[in-house]
Amino acid sequence: MIRTIAFFSNYFNHHQKALCDELYLRLKEGFCFIETEPIEDFRKKMGWGQEEIPSYVLRSYESGENEERALSLARESDVVIIGTAPERYLRERLLLDRLIFRYSERPLKEGRWKIFVPYLAKKFYVNHIRNKNRSIYCLCAGAFASSDYKFLLNSYAGKCYKFGYFPFPEEKSREELSALKGQNNRIKILWCGRFLKLKRADLLIKAAALLKDEGFDFDLELVGEGEEEEKLKSMTVSLGLSDRTAFAGYLSPEETREKMEGADIYVCTSNKLEGWGSVIYEGLSAGCAVIATSKAGATPFLIKDNATGFVFRSEDYISLADKLRACLKDPVKMRDLGRSAYSLMQSEWNPKCAAERIIKVSERLIRGERFYYDEGPMSEAELIYEDWYRG
Repeated sequence: MIRTIAFFSNYFNHHQKALCDELYLRLKEGFCFIETEPIEDFRKKMGWGQEEIPSYVLRSYESGENEERALSLARESDVVIIGTAPERYLRERLLLDRLIFRYSERPLKEGRWKIFVPYLAKKFYVNHIRNKNRSIYCLCAGAFASSDYKFLLNSYAGKCYKFGYFPFPEEKSREELSALKGQNNRIKILWCGRFLKLKRADLLIKAAALLKDEGFDFDLELVGEGEEEEKLKSMTVSLGLSDRTAFAGYLSPEETREKMEGADIYVCTSNKLEGWGSVIYEGLSAGCAVIATSKAGATPFLIKDNATGFVFRSEDYISLADKLRACLKDPVKMRDLGRSAYSLMQSEWNPKCAAERIIKVSERLIRGERFYYDEGPMSEAELIYEDWYRG
């Protein structure tokens, strides 16, 4: 029976809280989240770290006593989950060969060239290759993590689980969400995120301009701020979209969720540097018809094309326009996608399910039994490569 879990990561934030709350609910004082560094200022400006810090959070950087307790938890807990945190917490545990889950996005999202850079190659060897035969498994926060680790000399061969980040689940019912979306005068398309080059919001603007020229009627809203904002605003003017496009600026996570709850279509346009893509998760939870880039880490895990959403070829605005067109031409299909997405997130991809499953899988692994669920969190993360989508 699992009585204690220690979860190490650089900082505690809203992406982690829902899962941690569920683990604490099951283990009480047996669960501890160890925050190993303060949140950066730029993330604080984005609203991170504003939540009340729960009693289960230990800030190891605040005192020598806290650091000693963190090291003790790393050594003695039944299970250790480690995200972005110093490897020193694993040294003794690896020698004892006790159960570890490495919580990881894909390590080679910038390219496989990284393995040939000497200092990075050494880091990969020390962190992932040297101990691959010990009791260390991978919680893949993205579909391409397993294939990246296979390239790193089969680091976690047969030891990769589907996972992700689990924000708080949608509290509104499907009927309430349908009523909110029914208030739109025209189909509402939403995009949320930082206006950075890797987020590729320009693809949505180009696709929307193409569809406007074809005579489709819709409203477009973009939520966020960043270095590309003025360029994107100029693009909407030059492409004749000013009459139907709104830039909402920065909104809190709670305000952003309200926008999603009222949107008909949610679009994620990021390139392959998007390790996971929490906005995909959140759009599905809000019952939107989600159209997601093929190279975001969450897409292959969460979207079955034409069933729980649509996938478009990464960085291809014509492919994106094709998927948007399918929704605009067939609102019934659009609503069906949103309902299927909502059901998937309520039944399977949520923090309660993830917490229950990681505990049950841990119990089996400690008994020496390899175990995977059939679908969803803690199912086997099969090998998926960047070019998986052929649509």
